[in-house]
Amino acid sequence: MTLTQIIVLAVVQGLTEFLPVSSSGHLVLVPSIFGWTDQGLTFDVAVHFGSLIAVCVYFRYDILGLLQGAAAILTGNYASPEARMAWSIGLGTIPAAIAGLLFAGWIAANLRDPRVVVATLAGYGILMAIVDRFASRERDISHIGIREGVLIGLAQALALIPGTSRSGVTITAGRLLGIARQDAARFSFLLSVPVILLATIYEVVILVTGGTTVAWDNLSLAVLISAIVAYLSIEFFMRFVGAIGLLPFAIYRILLAGIIVYVLI
Repeated sequence: MTLTQIIVLAVVQGLTEFLPVSSSGHLVLVPSIFGWTDQGLTFDVAVHFGSLIAVCVYFRYDILGLLQGAAAILTGNYASPEARMAWSIGLGTIPAAIAGLLFAGWIAANLRDPRVVVATLAGYGILMAIVDRFASRERDISHIGIREGVLIGLAQALALIPGTSRSGVTITAGRLLGIARQDAARFSFLLSVPVILLATIYEVVILVTGGTTVAWDNLSLAVLISAIVAYLSIEFFMRFVGAIGLLPFAIYRILLAGIIVYVLI
């Protein structure tokens, strides 16, 4: 990969991971537009790891609360708010983890295609706009329990399909359950932490044990750029989602799907 490719793709990942517009979809589409060879799943995991660093830094106090909740569970205290949230995040992670182990290879081989991205970008964009418009906003993050965590976690498993958007589908699921926009986004971002961490560990083990030559300097640069841009993206989204809602992002998804059809299909 050239330096230009690394920078462009890392910036794209950082911008789009926590906006409900599909980072994986953009990582499929950008190489197609510029005629670049697909960067592969290893690079995608590296820039997702950069996003993981960003979300852990931005929500560091929430992460600390989750760790305290996990410790409370181990001591038999299941009733504290931190313990309930830790249960919700933990159980919500299971569907995506299972789906990733069973289908990640098949999805990477068969669904990293602009036609798939078009369908998921437009379809989930329309769904996101409808849900955000008509769902109630009466519940905050303290109302998210095990049931809500599992349901949002099931939605997260769908994000393995390029173009879906992990943040988009989980925020939409949270809104469908009546969670306010900012709180749905906050839970979505926290829910991303275990999944991205597990995916990163899995990919690193494969690289180390598979004897594949890896350009670690390129991946390190991609991680750094992705982390910085992702942090700024989170800050923007959390500041404005409560006021502007999800409609602008839904419109963007639909317009982007139309552009892809015109340019690539």
